[in-house]
Amino acid sequence: LPSLPSFFLLNLSILVRPLQALLIIAEDIDSEALATLILNKLRLGLKVCAVKAPGFGDNRKAQLGDIAALTGATVITEDTGMKLDNVDPSMLGRAKTVTVSKDDTVIMEGAGAKADIDSRADAIRQAVSMTNSEYEKEKLQERLSKLSGGVAVIKVGGASEFEVGEVKDRIQDALCATKAAVEEGIVPGGGCALLYASLALEHILTENFDQKVGVDIVGRACQVPCKLIAENAGVEGAVVVGNLLREGQTSRGYNAQTGEYVDMVSSGIMDPAKVVRTALTDAASVASLMTTTEAVVVESEEKKEGGGMPPMGGMGGMGGMGGMDMM
Repeated sequence: LPSLPSFFLLNLSILVRPLQALLIIAEDIDSEALATLILNKLRLGLKVCAVKAPGFGDNRKAQLGDIAALTGATVITEDTGMKLDNVDPSMLGRAKTVTVSKDDTVIMEGAGAKADIDSRADAIRQAVSMTNSEYEKEKLQERLSKLSGGVAVIKVGGASEFEVGEVKDRIQDALCATKAAVEEGIVPGGGCALLYASLALEHILTENFDQKVGVDIVGRACQVPCKLIAENAGVEGAVVVGNLLREGQTSRGYNAQTGEYVDMVSSGIMDPAKVVRTALTDAASVASLMTTTEAVVVESEEKKEGGGMPPMGGMGGMGGMGGMDMM
């Protein structure tokens, strides 16, 4: 809808009656119309919700079309020559679940025709390939993901509020890791990717001794994650690193849970390549900053005066041991 004027609400009960609930998506809602919606909900018990359409300008119109395709609805705009007073229930779309919060509206399992959704998705993909604007390409990709990606609901439970929060944080970390994996792919986990990448540093030709020292530092640092994982599992980390480097199979690593050397990818032990890359570059950035820093300002802890024993006097010198230097 372009906007929601008051006269549209005269036929509101006709639209809601055959439905369980009605969601109205409009570019704008005037105050009088909003007040009427609230009164109808409170007094008559009509299940009605009105939200503003997402986006701005042409992007808003395009997203309204996407929503219509997903739900099987009809967009009522002046561009199509349709008016609000001619709206009937056949123009409404369907969805199994709609969740509305202060900032977001999530529509799940819309009743739109698959052919219409696929056709619209193909049109968006074609528009992405033709545009040279990064901003426009980003907006088109967002529309495509909403149109074809689908929505999943993860329900988190637990015996206590603390347990629920802990599980929720782990799920959030998993979602972020999955998104990173989609962007740049995956590598063997357990520190193996950095471990085997350190072998490539052996073939780097340096111009001077200082550069060689820097390359050696990075190489040793890349072996630390795998070594620490093994040590945290109760085994000798240097031995694990040596065994893996001796085998030379870049897909193999140490499964700290079972204590076995396995194919990491086949065993489901993987890291997003983006996470490994950014961890290395960020560590290098911090290390470079520390090596070029001449001074660091920190807050010193105040020493608390205790009520202990007074300091004891020094021992007298022992005969025959004069001239002894103390370190």
